[in-house]
Amino acid sequence: MFNKAKVIARVVVSSACFIPLAANANNFSYNFFELSTAVSPDSSGIEFSNQITDNAHFIARASTQFDKDHDLAGGIGFNGPLNQFADIYGQLLIHQIKYTQEAGGESEVEGEMNVGLRVWISDQFEATGRIGRLDDRSVFYGGVRFHSTDQLSISAENRNNGIYGPQLTMTVRFQF
Repeated sequence: MFNKAKVIARVVVSSACFIPLAANANNFSYNFFELSTAVSPDSSGIEFSNQITDNAHFIARASTQFDKDHDLAGGIGFNGPLNQFADIYGQLLIHQIKYTQEAGGESEVEGEMNVGLRVWISDQFEATGRIGRLDDRSVFYGGVRFHSTDQLSISAENRNNGIYGPQLTMTVRFQF
């Protein structure tokens, strides 16, 4: 009798591990258009993201130092809630890169994979971080975003996109 109760208890506890205790939706919008400017080295860029399912989005971005160079990237991303305050997300991107004449002026096509975290730290402030690889170089983004309204936010970030090196960046994001 005692063994039977132990087996039933184990089955119940094991089954509970697979039952979600709460349903969560994404905590952040992945539908946006963003303008960015960075220093050291100076560059500017745009980014567009559009959610195609609850947990997937399309990304397109472009950046340049305005020295006959560019970084064009596009791909898909995933996103999902970790809890009621945080989302995990990631991206698979293909880059078409044209380097400045100073850096050799060559063009390359490279792949990027990254994963990140977005966390509400207060009602209007979001902390964000992302790490990844662009070919054989590392990618890092970390910063804080202030959401002044549901449609408009600004951020200050420290980033290394794997091409320009470490930069301080400001962005303005228009969410739709």
